[in-house]
Amino acid sequence: MNDPSRTDRPDFSAVSSMAKDLRAAIGDAERAQRDALRLTGTAWSKDGLVKAVVGPRGHLLELELDPRVYRTPNSHALSATILATVRAATDDVLAKTGEILDRSLPADLRARSGGGRLDLWRMGRMHDADVRNELRQEDDVDGLR
Repeated sequence: MNDPSRTDRPDFSAVSSMAKDLRAAIGDAERAQRDALRLTGTAWSKDGLVKAVVGPRGHLLELELDPRVYRTPNSHALSATILATVRAATDDVLAKTGEILDRSLPADLRARSGGGRLDLWRMGRMHDADVRNELRQEDDVDGLR
């Protein structure tokens, strides 16, 4: 029943190896976070008259308007162009962030299926307006509205 040659001592080398892997993963995560916080996204409008630069969380850092935008004053069109350009810059920074995460996360954590109706990974890469609309739809489905 009991094998006298077998010891029930823990394998400390395995524990040591796991601790080493954990320290490396934490260091990689911290480095990825620092790298992601340094990112910016940049986009130009289709007509080249508006340039937007956003930070790592999609907040507007710079907005350049070419003086030619005033030649045909249309506040609605200008507003739409600015919003589209900021959104494109946000897409740029989100793509760059995704690349950093994909490089730094273990393969088993890269799977982007949330399993539920609200996929938090996908929502984290969405624009705020889209998240708001998605949550409204979820509220409607759940009968909260």
